[in-house]
Amino acid sequence: MFINSHSYYSFKYGTLSITELIDEAKSKKLDALALTDINCVAGVFPFIREAQKRGIHPVIGIDFRNGSKQQYIGLAKNQEGFHELNLHLSQHRVKGFSFGEKAPSFQNSFIIYPLPEKVFTLRENEFIGIHPHQLNRIAKSAWFRYKDKLVLLQPATFSSKLHFNAHRLLRAIDGNTLLSKLKTEEQGDISDMLYSYADMVARCEGHSYLLYNAQKLLEQCQFSFYFQAVKNKRDILGSDWEDYDYLRQETFKGALGRYPELSPEISSRIEKELLLIQQKGFVSYFLINYDIIKFAHSRNFYHVGRGSGANSIVAYCLYITDVDPIELDLYFERFINLYRENPPDFDLDFSWTDRDEVTGYIFDKYNTETHEHVALLGSYSTFQSNSMLRELGKVFGLPKTEIESLIYHAAKPDYIPDQYGKIIIKYSKVLHGMPSHLTIHACGILISHKPIHYYTATEMPPKGFPLAHIDMHTAEDIGLHKFDILSQRGLGHIKSAMEIIYQNQGVKVDIRQVEQFKKDPKIKEHLRKGHTIGAFYVESPAMRMLLAKMKADEYLELVAASSIIRPGVARSGMMREYILRHVDHERRKTAHPVMVDIMPETYGIMVYQEDVIKVAHYFAELSLSEADVLRRGMSGKSRSKDEFQRVKDQFFSNCQRLGRDQKITKEVWHQIESFAGYSFAKGHSASFAVESYQSLYLKAYFPLEFMVGVINNFGGFYHTEFYIHELRMNGADIQAPHINESNYLTRISEKMVYLGFIHLKFLEKNSIDKILNERQEHGHFLGLADFVARANISLEQLLILIRIGCFRFTEKSKQTLLWEAHFILNKRKTVNTANELFKQAGFRELEVPELEDADVRQEIVDQIEILEFPLDSPFHLVKDQTVFSIKAQDLKQYLGKSVQIVGYLVTIKYTRTVKGDVMNFGTFIDREGDWIDTVHFPPVVKKHPFKGRGIYLIKGKVTQEFDFYSIEVESCERMAYWNAAD
Repeated sequence: MFINSHSYYSFKYGTLSITELIDEAKSKKLDALALTDINCVAGVFPFIREAQKRGIHPVIGIDFRNGSKQQYIGLAKNQEGFHELNLHLSQHRVKGFSFGEKAPSFQNSFIIYPLPEKVFTLRENEFIGIHPHQLNRIAKSAWFRYKDKLVLLQPATFSSKLHFNAHRLLRAIDGNTLLSKLKTEEQGDISDMLYSYADMVARCEGHSYLLYNAQKLLEQCQFSFYFQAVKNKRDILGSDWEDYDYLRQETFKGALGRYPELSPEISSRIEKELLLIQQKGFVSYFLINYDIIKFAHSRNFYHVGRGSGANSIVAYCLYITDVDPIELDLYFERFINLYRENPPDFDLDFSWTDRDEVTGYIFDKYNTETHEHVALLGSYSTFQSNSMLRELGKVFGLPKTEIESLIYHAAKPDYIPDQYGKIIIKYSKVLHGMPSHLTIHACGILISHKPIHYYTATEMPPKGFPLAHIDMHTAEDIGLHKFDILSQRGLGHIKSAMEIIYQNQGVKVDIRQVEQFKKDPKIKEHLRKGHTIGAFYVESPAMRMLLAKMKADEYLELVAASSIIRPGVARSGMMREYILRHVDHERRKTAHPVMVDIMPETYGIMVYQEDVIKVAHYFAELSLSEADVLRRGMSGKSRSKDEFQRVKDQFFSNCQRLGRDQKITKEVWHQIESFAGYSFAKGHSASFAVESYQSLYLKAYFPLEFMVGVINNFGGFYHTEFYIHELRMNGADIQAPHINESNYLTRISEKMVYLGFIHLKFLEKNSIDKILNERQEHGHFLGLADFVARANISLEQLLILIRIGCFRFTEKSKQTLLWEAHFILNKRKTVNTANELFKQAGFRELEVPELEDADVRQEIVDQIEILEFPLDSPFHLVKDQTVFSIKAQDLKQYLGKSVQIVGYLVTIKYTRTVKGDVMNFGTFIDREGDWIDTVHFPPVVKKHPFKGRGIYLIKGKVTQEFDFYSIEVESCERMAYWNAAD
């Protein structure tokens, strides 16, 4: 009888999760229920699954509204009806149209209108809904003659007064209004709850036909759906057999290109994979990924294929990945096994400049003229603690200062809030974790065999591609497996660097010669010494330190390092143990023999995600299916906590049965548990390592062009300033932006690097376009007056260019140019056109009085203000230039001794000890440009906290571990800077 229920997927309206809604229905002993969220179908499939599990007949539909005004409710009779409703909702959401007063003529859906004033002709499938509050009106209404067309319209949105209050707060947040000003028509009624059948009979006394008619509608809605069955696009070529034959043919064709000769081992592995791919129904999944890569290659787009699919030799032969599973002995069962319900993940990375074109190709290729089959995967932004406190504070009209104070104190156990504070904190906990709105998944795309609207509605976000109302978990549950198309700056670095190398040196680089890169002595040296700034995934201070400690210079060592650095391995303490076993052969003997047998390459230490499967299967004799449950649970993908707990109990039970030492068993479980979703699959790490090698090759042989490529892609671990520093350390002549030499982006000419205009913080894009267009059309600017006449930009914009030195070619001081700029621009205001002043025969060079040259320190101050970083040495700014400092390159000489060193702060890493205390790792550069690494234990952090960017006087003891030198800090104080006013 309930044909209008809402979950919290009625964003900023409903308050009940799907489980809470079903729980409420069970408590009222209901046998059927319709979920009709407002303009959204996100909860449909979780609702169907949960309702069926709890013995409730699920009916699905949509509450179509313009704002808060209900136009009509649609209930799907069957899957075709759901398709109709989704299509109708999508057409309005994508185009931004309002819903009309009347619904379209649906063939497989029921429509229920809220009680209108005037009678109109209803179609056979259309009805009028009567709210219990309207029962007194209905007997006098003209509609009363059509009892068979009247149904009970009792909305079900809340379960208690608490949830009703939460609903009102959500409505106020949605309307950006004070709670006291929330209009009645913008909210539901406190009676909008689920009731037992007996209660509803009492509420509808004398009108029992309304309940009967409503129940009759629910009974006629039969939506049968098979979960898990693959619903991705299939029959790429027309039939399953044609698809499989094509996949097999292309795989073996690619194998001939990948391997000098097809050994029995390779052929056997290919056949084994192909058979399983066919058995699991993943043929089209592979073919679509293959098609995407073929398109990328046709456009000369470079990509990296990673994820668990990188364990696949079929993927390697199709060039989806560049990771050889034979060479790396990648664990086949991590990629695919008979117990795995979902296909392997293919994360396809493209340059951020290419990704949208790849996405556009997928939509163009797999949509048809009549139906959409492709959509971006959805996700949900949820209410979080601080944002919730802030939003509720605004709803109650609190001043900003009080809201920020409440946020600061709310988490403290001894905090006693005032009256409003208590209410806000109370309801922030009620609303915490609820979905706020639909958003876009980071990279997922859905491609369905049937039109996508059979499964979901869509809408049009600013991205420009239709967005599905379902998230990753729901898509996986119903058998729609996502295609992951990502972008990353690292590939942009490589692409840009290759273009710049060709422009600057005329050299075409073949970046795919990875096998040669693995053996290259220059690259090996960069790895051993941690000289990896700018190189993808291996440039952070922690990674540089790890590589230096490992003295890593082999491919497999880099593959391991990519996963060891992840928090899961590091937190368990196994990262240090790995290094110890890596450098000390005797230490390896301490490993458990069974663990060494399972993972000989990593000395018996779990490093990769598949190690969870291996250990669970071989150490604890869990089945592959059970082992995969563990792996998914540890990676945060488990859908059932009970299932995970069962497998965990089985792990310990099996180990006890096998006679494993209890202490060892607990230690092994600790390793498994510590992964907690942070470790990589080995194939994933290997993919990262391949890209790292490619970056390192460019860095080793074309360091200047490579670093310019990094700068122009605005990505990496460090601020632009330190990539410029790296350029300088490699012999580049760094030039500030130049009015005749600089472009929008940074450019290089031989060893001269001109920073791009984009780095000038306050220079507008419009001004840059004027400069570049004028220069291209009419040649270089001859001087300041010529520039002003031709570029036509404001005085404020001109002053930025002068202060950074863009007109240094005139050989006039900045002070002179600033004086001239004010004179010329002020004079220009008295004439009609920009050029007229300079056409006057009497115009001549201005006579400017002799002005004092700027101090180099003032130059640096200007650079920091305009560029946000200095081009000259920041150490010039230190007020006391007499402070003694050792050099970073001499740290080795002072091992175990207390030293004093002056360093310019690069970055800080914040972490916590096992006791929860904050500690820091600092990275600095010294006067010579060499790197300094520091460790700040909790007492030092409390006494000498970092105080922002600047130059610090560091005192501490020099320590080393595995020949990596750092300073254990005793004190760290930011040094005073020169001030022009002093």
